[in-house]
Amino acid sequence: MPAEIRKTLTHVETTLIEGGKKAEVPLKLIAAMAVIRNPWAGQGFVDDLAPAIRGCAPGLGALLTEMILDVSGGGAQVEGYGKAAIVGLSGEVEHASALIHTLHFGNHYRNAVGAKSYLSFCNTRGPANAPLMIPLMDKNDGGRRSHYLTIQTAVADAPGADEILIALGASVGGRPHHRIGDRYQDLKELGHDVDNPAAV
Repeated sequence: MPAEIRKTLTHVETTLIEGGKKAEVPLKLIAAMAVIRNPWAGQGFVDDLAPAIRGCAPGLGALLTEMILDVSGGGAQVEGYGKAAIVGLSGEVEHASALIHTLHFGNHYRNAVGAKSYLSFCNTRGPANAPLMIPLMDKNDGGRRSHYLTIQTAVADAPGADEILIALGASVGGRPHHRIGDRYQDLKELGHDVDNPAAV
């Protein structure tokens, strides 16, 4: 069955000045959110989460992607991206994870913005008004530190105990005045291969 959506929300913030200095290009951060009824609520421990994942995740991915595209002006404008979910206190963190850690959800967004990088993520459990943290990274270059960003927001009445708050995040631009370089220089200085998975 499709997700039972109580409401959707869009959060937009634009940074014009950072560190007392005007940004050459303002940074826009966008979060598209949906508050849904937890599809496993009231069922006790559910062994097989796949049926509800396949029923809910594709529609949520398509809906939230369209919300991001509407605000950003299209997939080509999105530079950084990520995803997050908060399950209410009667649910399991696995329920939050289930709906965002599936290609049935994420591929809508990835394809719409032409991305190569994996979607960075955060999945937690909490009450209404719990902080929603959406970590972002460059959609095509996981080592581009200028786009290591975090959207922080909250929904005053969500998630309820039997709900899940699902979100996609986007950036148009990177951090204003970024000056810590990219990870490739660190790798070179440490004598590692650029693709060394052990390097951070």
